[in-house]
Amino acid sequence: MRFPPNTDSKRRSLLKFLAGGAVVIGTGLWNLLPACARQAIASRFRTNTVEKKNFRFDPARGEIVWKDGRREPYRLVLDGLVETPASLTYAQLRALPQLQRTIDFHCVEGWSVENVPWGGVAYRDLFAKVKISPQAKYAVFHALGQTESLDGLTHYVESLPLRDLMNPAMNTLLALDMDGAPLTDERGAPARAVSPFDLGYKGCKFVTRVEFTAEPTLGWWTRANPIYGVYAPVEKSRLRTPDPRGG
Repeated sequence: MRFPPNTDSKRRSLLKFLAGGAVVIGTGLWNLLPACARQAIASRFRTNTVEKKNFRFDPARGEIVWKDGRREPYRLVLDGLVETPASLTYAQLRALPQLQRTIDFHCVEGWSVENVPWGGVAYRDLFAKVKISPQAKYAVFHALGQTESLDGLTHYVESLPLRDLMNPAMNTLLALDMDGAPLTDERGAPARAVSPFDLGYKGCKFVTRVEFTAEPTLGWWTRANPIYGVYAPVEKSRLRTPDPRGG
């Protein structure tokens, strides 16, 4: 569902109230199911994306394959408030220390999936490839592909605080694998931001650029649905492990 960015405040308040109720009800019903049933149902959920289906990723060759058949090497750009920007190939990402984390995923629609096995790169190792300016406080993730235009923004973006990404207790990572295999296109290949204590829309898929900024960026999802904020911590009632940020 998408709401116009200029929705009036009364409508936003009503929608926020209704959305909150839906989350509570949806989470309650979901959690009544046995764990095995939740896993079986979740595996059949189609990952919702807003990107136009005009590309796929070939992990064997580390290449983006566009709808017209063109191929180009995938690169992850690190830029913004850094001393010298960097550009990493898929092979270079794979050459970084790889870690595995089994963590829960919490969708903004109210359902959660327990014990999702991710594999990928810790941000501490990834960001060591550039010297980040002291003024940088946020990492803005940019996705491959095109979306519906919102105020001139034609691709998905999301920002997360650097302090969260660099905190080992937050269990964040740039995921390259899921279930022990490279991410599928449906799950956000070639790389996906994972932040388990934030709602799913903060986890940008198809990541091709990380931009370091002094301020948070209003993400695509928030621009399209103003009832959802720039900060999106998961409700305490949905967490099995307390949020390290407290609050």
